[in-house]
Amino acid sequence: MEDRNFVVGQEFPDVKAFRSAIKEAAIAQHFELRIVKSDLIRYIAKCAAEGCPWRIRAVKLPNAPTFTIRSLGEAHTCEKNAYAGHHQASVDWIVSFIEERLRDNINYKPKDILHDVYEQYGITIPYKQAWRAKERGLQAIYGSSEEGYYLLPVYCEQIRKNNPGSVAEVFTAGSDNRFHRVFISFYASLKGFFEGCLPIIGLGGFPLKSKYLGTLLSATSFDADGGLFPLAFGVVDVENDESWMWFLSELRKAFEMHTEIIPHLTFLSKWQKGVGDAVKRKFPACCHAVCMKHLSESIVREFKNPRLVQLLWKAAYATTASAFKQKMAELEEVSAEASKWLQQYPPSRWALLYFEGTRYGHLSSNVEEFNQWILESRELPVTQVIKQIHCKLIMEFEERRARCKSWFSILAPSAEKHMIEAMNRASTYQVLRSDEVLFEVLSAERSDIVNIRTHSCSCRNWQLYGLPCSHAVAALISSKNHIHAFTAKHFTVASYTAAYAEEINPIPGKIDLKKEGEGETTMDDETRTVRPPKVRRPPGRPEKKRMCVEDLNREKHTVHCSRCNRTGHYKSTCKSEACKSIQQM
Repeated sequence: MEDRNFVVGQEFPDVKAFRSAIKEAAIAQHFELRIVKSDLIRYIAKCAAEGCPWRIRAVKLPNAPTFTIRSLGEAHTCEKNAYAGHHQASVDWIVSFIEERLRDNINYKPKDILHDVYEQYGITIPYKQAWRAKERGLQAIYGSSEEGYYLLPVYCEQIRKNNPGSVAEVFTAGSDNRFHRVFISFYASLKGFFEGCLPIIGLGGFPLKSKYLGTLLSATSFDADGGLFPLAFGVVDVENDESWMWFLSELRKAFEMHTEIIPHLTFLSKWQKGVGDAVKRKFPACCHAVCMKHLSESIVREFKNPRLVQLLWKAAYATTASAFKQKMAELEEVSAEASKWLQQYPPSRWALLYFEGTRYGHLSSNVEEFNQWILESRELPVTQVIKQIHCKLIMEFEERRARCKSWFSILAPSAEKHMIEAMNRASTYQVLRSDEVLFEVLSAERSDIVNIRTHSCSCRNWQLYGLPCSHAVAALISSKNHIHAFTAKHFTVASYTAAYAEEINPIPGKIDLKKEGEGETTMDDETRTVRPPKVRRPPGRPEKKRMCVEDLNREKHTVHCSRCNRTGHYKSTCKSEACKSIQQM
């Protein structure tokens, strides 16, 4: 630690710099510091160890903020423990130590702080102190949770100002304007959805971990290449049936602002009761399906058998009634209880064969991918969560606009790959033409009927996926029709380009928002202020309820009193007269 040694005459810019240097030296060299005198013009301290001669005195130079060391005692004679904690390693000192690391990595964990402090200084600090330092460091960098709610109305105002046509509204509750909900949908997302995305919307909720908790609700779609397309999102104080009804109500209002006729949509979700009722009420003409990813995760969590997941997915993708029944029978053989449990989800809600709407091959929503955008920032204030999503949207829209400029095919890459594979298989088929639109396609395994007028094939893949199957491709080539003319427009490069044509503009940062918000409106401060919700995160580490599979079938242990010979209590808590007399003896 030679770089932290002091010499007489050494100067420091000001008293703050000197105090920081002396604290750093004490921690690094493992000696406790006892301050004798400390003010704006002088600083005197000595080693806290009994009998150690080390002492330091520094004073302020005249007519300057500079501090200089006037005297320095002899070298330390105390014994130093490199593994013990240190009184000078306060929360504020830890904050200064981790601040740059927190800027680079929001997910910098307390255990990592403990490790880095020990590696660099050789001292141990309590876990709780590291946790508090992280909380305080995040607050210093990104602002407090309370400040986030206070800035929310101005933040939404800036979204609408810099992105005309966007929806950004804050909803409060009670006479004291407690935060209730916020809904945001950028104009670029709304326009891109109607002009270039598949008519599929995934719905999901993601819990936040800030001081006042809350849940992020989101609506996402798929672009022409199958990529994630965020449509709208909101933050609610509590996720329940009412909040989902509100979210879908705001989503419908946003749609009605940008289109006269809402297309026939398909919604994908975890199938909570509140979501199902909200979709049925706000979008009565649309279809609602269970997200297969959630369904498969639920069944394996419930019955701990990966084989069930494989059979469930095969049943979901089955295109004939016989294939579906076969997979469901196999599932019942593996677990009759799982088959009975699955009855709560009708096949019309998850199986391709029986679903009334069109999912274009998407059986699962992509909300989990959207949630990854804020995985690291969900401990931050609500405005920072929104900012994270906004910055990610800007970056993704720019990257995808640039990416599609190098595409020279008619279809997006994933759809083009599907068509090439279908053409390769079609080259081995024999085509028999019935009339202008009907064809019989013969393969080694089967015979299929193709109708190019209705865009249908007896294998049902054309109807289910929106892209001609290999049988349809064989019929189209035989009739000298252009294959790409018979694909759904949702898979074209033109649709992909249209989805990302509109730019998303940036908005000012936190400091600029304060200044602009204070001078732009005459609204009363009490009306403008949004206070945080009353519900907040409880202190301490969240409880985790874990239950082993073996515990489910384990018999309960019955306690037994060794004095009165009865069950239900121990002898120490026995209240029988016989036990009382024994205890008195």
